[in-house]
Amino acid sequence: MRTPRDLLDVVVVGAGMVGAAAALALDRAGLRVALVDARVDSAPTAADPVDLRVVAVAPHAERLLERLGVWRDIIGVRAGPYCRMHVEDALGGASLDFDAADYGWPRLGHIVENRLVAGVLNAAIAREGRIRAEIPAAFARAEPASHGMRVHLADGRRLDTRLLVGADGAASPVRVDAQIGVDGGEYGQSALVCHVEHDSAHAGTAWQRFLPSGPLAFLPLADGRSSIVWTLPLARAGKLRDADPEVFEAQLAKASDGRFGAVRLCSPRATYPLRRQIAQRFAAPGLVLVGDAAHVVHPLAGQGVNLGFEDVAALLAVVESARGAQRALFAATDLSRWARERRSEATLAARAFDGLNRLYAIADGPLVPLRQFGLGLVDRIVPIKRRLAERAAGIRAG
Repeated sequence: MRTPRDLLDVVVVGAGMVGAAAALALDRAGLRVALVDARVDSAPTAADPVDLRVVAVAPHAERLLERLGVWRDIIGVRAGPYCRMHVEDALGGASLDFDAADYGWPRLGHIVENRLVAGVLNAAIAREGRIRAEIPAAFARAEPASHGMRVHLADGRRLDTRLLVGADGAASPVRVDAQIGVDGGEYGQSALVCHVEHDSAHAGTAWQRFLPSGPLAFLPLADGRSSIVWTLPLARAGKLRDADPEVFEAQLAKASDGRFGAVRLCSPRATYPLRRQIAQRFAAPGLVLVGDAAHVVHPLAGQGVNLGFEDVAALLAVVESARGAQRALFAATDLSRWARERRSEATLAARAFDGLNRLYAIADGPLVPLRQFGLGLVDRIVPIKRRLAERAAGIRAG
């Protein structure tokens, strides 16, 4: 069978943070790339309200975004750096503190809006003009071909490619079309998100308190406010979302044990149901899954997106390794190795976040004093604490 004349190296479905980063990274590696989505986010300006959905961008993810030439544009709009992280158990008050200065790091990360990261990445794609942007367009199905994959769009067009990258979210039509199942399930919890002002300054600290109902996080925004990510049972999350502002503020101040003094709601409130989900395979012949299409984890401290950026960095390393060894791009053995390593890493993170959420939901019994003792002990054992700090901040060697 002849190779199609307009054969692409990569088709990425999904122009969110991870998908846009994948498209731009592979384009910068000299590949012929197309990006497919129904719409793209435009980046907010400094004058626009801060969006409700935020993520904690870890240092290794910052390095990827710097390599793609977009990190300066992101922080030029706004980003909330945090140098400290405080974690505490609401039952008993045991706590664990990390400070970047203790390890010689400039910071632990930045709190940034999802829309800002995706918008700046897509603006770079549009500005540079090399990536074939099929937007608006919808993925319909894909079929194996001698050259890799033939991707069919909903309007009847088709794209021939060596590799299809599914970066199209937790419900991933690409994953469903490939008949790749998922492991996991619903938490029976929602994340309630909003922004608040407070009397006590956050001082560049990502603060998290584990309550029996779920963790409560105050994530520092660049303007001095905090982004709230409050995990609650579904019914209670809905009630607090719809409660009078004064009632909500009082409940939030109580849940945070008055750490920030009086809190004042300064944004709408929204809730998002939570689930843990890991794709049973991250790769198939001519296909890989990245970001939420591959893994959805509990939003503890907003760290989930960093797994997606690691997927992209690892896929870029596969390309560079193949070229260095003069192997064909996207060989089955390379993709299988990439998939095993990425699924292992994502499964480890998902189980760790899941385990913490379940452990701290226990309100009585012998595990409560044991976990308090363990948290205090870890805070005093420097090597273990450093390893936890590296994991919590997404620090990687090099």
